[in-house]
Amino acid sequence: MVFEKNHQESIDATKAFMEETLAGAEGSHDVWHIRRVHTMAKRIAAEEGADRLVVELGALLHDIADAKFHNGDDEIGPRKAKEFLESIGVEESVVEHVENIIRNISFRKSLEGQEFRSLELDVVQDADRLDALGAIGIARTFAYNGAKGRQLYDPAIKPNLHMTKEEYKASTAPTVNHFYEKLLLLKDRMNTATGRRLAEGRHVFMEQYLEEFYDEWEGKI
Repeated sequence: MVFEKNHQESIDATKAFMEETLAGAEGSHDVWHIRRVHTMAKRIAAEEGADRLVVELGALLHDIADAKFHNGDDEIGPRKAKEFLESIGVEESVVEHVENIIRNISFRKSLEGQEFRSLELDVVQDADRLDALGAIGIARTFAYNGAKGRQLYDPAIKPNLHMTKEEYKASTAPTVNHFYEKLLLLKDRMNTATGRRLAEGRHVFMEQYLEEFYDEWEGKI
């Protein structure tokens, strides 16, 4: 199917809106994060046969107003995306699909069960999760938790492996706990064959990093 000119115009306008909105955002959820997710989402969509317009708009807007930076309001992101997409004349069915992607993409949402499924959500979610893995995932984790003033590690505070959505949202645990409570779980929660393949190496890198971290922490090396 030919990608229509007006579709590319919508994507370009959305990219500009995202960059203006997130200028100066916290480093783990900034414009560069969105650009990486957008690039990866296009790659996965091409391999998996997903709708390019929905995927690109969903990727560009998935963190346009992340709930954790807006007092836990889970609807501010979908609402802001809807208002913008309608303002540039995007088809109603596409707007609704993008809203549902934003509303269901987060890891915390998966703790209580997603209310919506589609290949396009699977693609954008995998792209977002890949950016939480590997070297960049490690950097983002420490950047975010540092901004929140959290400890690096406390051997006395064990990871909570069975958190509810509300417990996850309220957690102030040390940064290393987040590897066990989320990051190391992502490999087995990828949706697409492409996502699963790409997650493997990043997952191994994080395991190797943690081995090094503990050895250095204990003065073994």
